[in-house]
Amino acid sequence: MNIDSVIGKLVRYFNEDMLQFSAAPRYTPLPEPAPGLAYLLYLHIPYCHVLCPFCSFHRVQFKHGPASRYLAHLRDECELVADRGYTFDEVYLGGGTPTVIPELLFELIEALKTRHAIKAVSVETNPDDLGKASIGMLADAGVTRLSVGVQSFDDDLLREMQRYEKYGSGSQIRTAISGAAGCFDTLNIDMIFNFPHQTEASLKQDLRVLTDELGVDQVSYYPLMNVDNAEGTMEKAIGRVEFSRERQFYEIIAEHMRGAGYTRNSSWCFSRKDGMFDEYIVDREQYVGLGSGSFSYLDGSLYSSTFSIGDYGRMVADGKTGTVFSQALSERDRRRYYLLMELFGGRLDKRDAEERFEGRFERGLWRELTALQVIGAVRDRGPVFELTERGHYLWVVMMREFFSGVNRLRDKMRHTNGTGETARRAGETTQ
Repeated sequence: MNIDSVIGKLVRYFNEDMLQFSAAPRYTPLPEPAPGLAYLLYLHIPYCHVLCPFCSFHRVQFKHGPASRYLAHLRDECELVADRGYTFDEVYLGGGTPTVIPELLFELIEALKTRHAIKAVSVETNPDDLGKASIGMLADAGVTRLSVGVQSFDDDLLREMQRYEKYGSGSQIRTAISGAAGCFDTLNIDMIFNFPHQTEASLKQDLRVLTDELGVDQVSYYPLMNVDNAEGTMEKAIGRVEFSRERQFYEIIAEHMRGAGYTRNSSWCFSRKDGMFDEYIVDREQYVGLGSGSFSYLDGSLYSSTFSIGDYGRMVADGKTGTVFSQALSERDRRRYYLLMELFGGRLDKRDAEERFEGRFERGLWRELTALQVIGAVRDRGPVFELTERGHYLWVVMMREFFSGVNRLRDKMRHTNGTGETARRAGETTQ
């Protein structure tokens, strides 16, 4: 067994301890906000035109009526937490595909900017929403970062992912991205590596398109994750996930991006310039998640909203947030979570960590920190701990396993909300 597998098993063990939510779902109010603290706000919009077989995020088939009602409920929920005293300075809109109804998304962002001193807004989208009208509307709304889900420019892989028919060929996607260039502070492209039928040549061609042809501001290159709840669908569509080539592919990506002048913001995000990036959990320890299927991390506790879109609408209409689960982390788990997220960004400031945990950070995690240095993943630089080149790949493994644990938790939440809704019914029955 190699060290990558050992690291993966350790993170799975950590996940089992932290990501439980064993209680039955019931309304769980968010804690009181800390005085004077501006939070990051994540908003989840679960509607998609195409339900990709590799994705385990909370998403349902788009229908205009239910999606319109959902966005109205989401706007009301934002008002509810603002009335509780929460203030926000950054907003991330994810999904799903937040841009399925761009005019309503514009109104939602405008409402948030009216109530809060928003400095930055990041929105996820797909290539077919890069038309001039949508781009103009998002730019006028003050979106500073647009993140486009591409995954690959390889037509064969796009067909396997069931994205070719809806989003077009690799050539058509490149044309759409070129049309969005320069419209936002940061244009990010989401890619995936380690598809079962992906070749080294295909991966290198994708990298050349990103850096040499398009010259995009930012690339987030995620490893393909084994989605437990969708494994049957995923395996039939794209094949069985194997991890034997993952390190090789990651090293090709990292070497190419460095050579093209990109800086690594996190172990899998590369940027030409400063700006927002997807892993907001790296530099924003506390965040509020609103919308069906969202998560929050506040005062050392994790919170989950209901995965029933119908229940979510009814709760908001009743003057409540959609939060139905909470899990308080032990101090040890909080330290581990902090270590995982901070080093995902490449470095951990020791003084900040000791202040955060009242002088008990290194002492409380001496075994973990010693082991990481022994295997060559982490280097002690005096005031900071820093990931080595080897450590960056091990952190990809760790974060893959962490997010796989979150995906398993999502699957559990879908089954424990007690509604029996399927993805299709959830979209059709939203009130």
